[in-house]
Amino acid sequence: MEKTLKKISLLWVYLAGIMIVLIVVMTVFNITSFSLDKIARMFDSNVGGLPGYEDLVRLLMSCIALMFFPWAGLEKTHIAIEFFTENFSKKNLIIIDKFWLIVTQILVIFLAIMMFLGMIESYEDGALSRILGWAEWPFYICGILSLILWSFVLFYQIVLEKEGHKND
Repeated sequence: MEKTLKKISLLWVYLAGIMIVLIVVMTVFNITSFSLDKIARMFDSNVGGLPGYEDLVRLLMSCIALMFFPWAGLEKTHIAIEFFTENFSKKNLIIIDKFWLIVTQILVIFLAIMMFLGMIESYEDGALSRILGWAEWPFYICGILSLILWSFVLFYQIVLEKEGHKND
């Protein structure tokens, strides 16, 4: 199960990376357009930026924001206060780790439910992005899938993972 979770989580991170590269390319293009527009104005002309740039970046960032958490959880890159726990026994570290994994699991499930309800509300309200006029509800799907994947990772770590706390 760990191998499958790692593969799916890594592909999810790659997809988030592609979205980030798309945002960077669009930003560079937009900055270049604004710079060229300053020059073109000296010759009574203009160069337009990307229409809907802000909309698309906002919608993509709402997807990207949660896409790194499943992989981060698998890699145990969540925050730990090492100076506080470094003198604890292995058994106590495992108990603390499991406790916080369970708390995180509860919060992730709650957030997934709330995002699902928000997606339904956005769909029912017909919420559209300001410039592009795109429906906003489909962009919730990526966040909901990220939370579901993260929830599977947490479940694996709570129930199936044998070693518990990794003290690197």
